[in-house]
Amino acid sequence: MTEFVLTVKDILNRETFNFAKVIAGSKGLTRQVKWTHILEVKEFESLINGGELILTTGVGLQLDLPTQHKYLKSLIDKNAAGICIEIGTYFKEIPFELTQLANEHDFPIIIFEKIVKFVDITQDLHTHIINQHHQMLTQLDTLSRKFIGLSLAPNGILKILQELHNYFQEGVLFITDDSKSYYYPSEIGNLETAIRGYIEKSELDNTEKITLTIDDDIFALMPVRGLGQTWGYLCLQMKQQLSNELFFLILDRAALAIAQILLRIKTIEERRQNMEDEIVRNLMKGREYEQDDIHTYLPTANSKMYFRIFLIQMDFPEISIVEEDWEEVKLQRAMLVRTLFKRHGFFPAVSSGKSEISVIASFIADDCLKGETEKFSQIIRSITEMKEQSYLDGSSCTFGISRVYKDLVQVKEGYKEAKEVFKMYGSKITKTYFYENLGIYRLLLTLKNSGYLEDYINDYLNVVLDYDKKMESTLFYTLCVYLECNGVKNETADRLFIVRQTLYNRLDKLESILGSKFMEPSNRLALEVAIKAHQLVNIEGTISFSR
Repeated sequence: MTEFVLTVKDILNRETFNFAKVIAGSKGLTRQVKWTHILEVKEFESLINGGELILTTGVGLQLDLPTQHKYLKSLIDKNAAGICIEIGTYFKEIPFELTQLANEHDFPIIIFEKIVKFVDITQDLHTHIINQHHQMLTQLDTLSRKFIGLSLAPNGILKILQELHNYFQEGVLFITDDSKSYYYPSEIGNLETAIRGYIEKSELDNTEKITLTIDDDIFALMPVRGLGQTWGYLCLQMKQQLSNELFFLILDRAALAIAQILLRIKTIEERRQNMEDEIVRNLMKGREYEQDDIHTYLPTANSKMYFRIFLIQMDFPEISIVEEDWEEVKLQRAMLVRTLFKRHGFFPAVSSGKSEISVIASFIADDCLKGETEKFSQIIRSITEMKEQSYLDGSSCTFGISRVYKDLVQVKEGYKEAKEVFKMYGSKITKTYFYENLGIYRLLLTLKNSGYLEDYINDYLNVVLDYDKKMESTLFYTLCVYLECNGVKNETADRLFIVRQTLYNRLDKLESILGSKFMEPSNRLALEVAIKAHQLVNIEGTISFSR
């Protein structure tokens, strides 16, 4: 890799530097020179990007010592490669304080004791750098073509690792998110556990390359991504830290080829799941099924196997999906969701519809059922952060999660629970995605299905609702806020944006309608339940669950 890195030491061996002498910063001669720049002004912060070798006659250094010190420090802070100063007309000698600063930061100061043509230097070095860049792109293109070809070959991932090993002469691993790994040569496999442990413990940015040191071993990590997710990390051992552009570009091309292999494998696997989609839909509707088919796609029942129904509602028009593209979108959605659930330890069976994705999420747990709720919450967070407009935009998704069940006969009941959570969350009645957290609404939903809820609401609230309708008033809303504020009048008035005297008048009217004891505990509880029941039966904007 070093053949494409031009260092300060390299340029000192070129003919244009025959009369050059390093007077400070000799430990920094390995700095990379990315370009050369003639600089004759003292204000240059916006003129360089880093990595430039600065050429100057010293015009910009005809300053007092503090300003010269600031000038050199600015070059160091901008990560310039070094500075070449022509000693003569404009600058006679380098102050000791400047050489001391350069030595402290390993920043090369090179002087020309004879007049040189800067145009010759820039032409020579720029030509060399451009030629290097061209050779680098040629090698990158050659390797990229090899990686693409190997991605279509049997056992392509291992062959790509072998090609990386042949090029870098270093050990290379591919660590996947499902505990599977590939490595070459075989002895490098001993480091897998340490690298996997680092990845699992660290909160890595899944989109960026990084380097890490484990004991005395240095590794470059390149994420392998597909469908908006990280499927694993390509890990290459290094002898030393490298910032070479080609180094990471090659890793990126190899990671892309591996991602294509994984995508093809997952696509083939997903196409085999069409039967699973039908089975999940039949279970949701309570239809009969063949036991052999069930055990093909769902884990075998045992004393520690549980499941929840997890629904994802896409809140955008179905018409946005062109029919001829639907099969591909369906495949990608199912693949993405399946991978996400597996990553969190679940055994998912997935059915993907145009407006809804249904998952029977099985998991192993003891009787305490610890941790699985947080895992579902993590899955929700992962989906909401997705911005894949073509097949799943997390910002437009709503979720519903049933209670925990063991018997597959209960899938239909769990599906109903998850749909109820949809509707209540969408209507802002509740702020939970879990059915068991609905509180009193769980009881009210049972009463609603039995048909008794409307009678209960009429008995406790109709007199207030009828009054509001007749008088075009807001007594019902006042009652709701008054109860939410636990009968604290000044807080209620503030919430309603009215003066207290207006509130007193409304409370007097409520007493005349509901009775003077309507705030006694038992009466108050009955009213609060009736209000929640009224909210439940008047949910607006019923959500469509078409497939």
